Amino acid sequence: MSQNFNEKLAEYIEFTEANLKKYNNYTEENAPQKSLIDAMNYSLEAGGKRIRPVLVYAFCEALGADYRIAAAPASAIEMIHTFSLIHDDLPSMDDDDFRRGKPSCHKAFGEATAILAGDALSFLPFEIISEDTQLSDSQKVKIISRLSKASGREGMIGGQIIDIENEQRSDVDEA
Repeated sequence: MSQNFNEKLAEYIEFTEANLKKYNNYTEENAPQKSLIDAMNYSLEAGGKRIRPVLVYAFCEALGADYRIAAAPASAIEMIHTFSLIHDDLPSMDDDDFRRGKPSCHKAFGEATAILAGDALSFLPFEIISEDTQLSDSQKVKIISRLSKASGREGMIGGQIIDIENEQRSDVDEA
């Protein structure tokens, strides 16, 4: 049983890595943005467990579908997660010099490039989903809506401001 699990996990992760490279690759058209793409890929390739895309694929299969149809949403979620890590490491946030044992994006590429790499990774997922050929238009709209809500003001970014506002308070307890 664990062998099957480990094999399936490795398959999902390999599929994720290939798609992240496919979605954020160099083309003749984006050659002027090479340094931005380098910074985006630096952070995307920093490793991690890829748990978010793995969960998307596993859920897709649990519903009886081929997990490969979820390549765009799974990659989108990983890109948004990576954007949040880039921004979280910035001097104005947590000011972390390292992420997963490597210099943070802002240490490797400079603060301005890191901000732009994070920004680009916050928008690219919606482009990827909207252009996906595996999903119906209705599915795309639902995914984009849910992903933007989970990432935005009332989701991840909203949680970050709560974190920032309560960081220096001594009157906040665990409850």
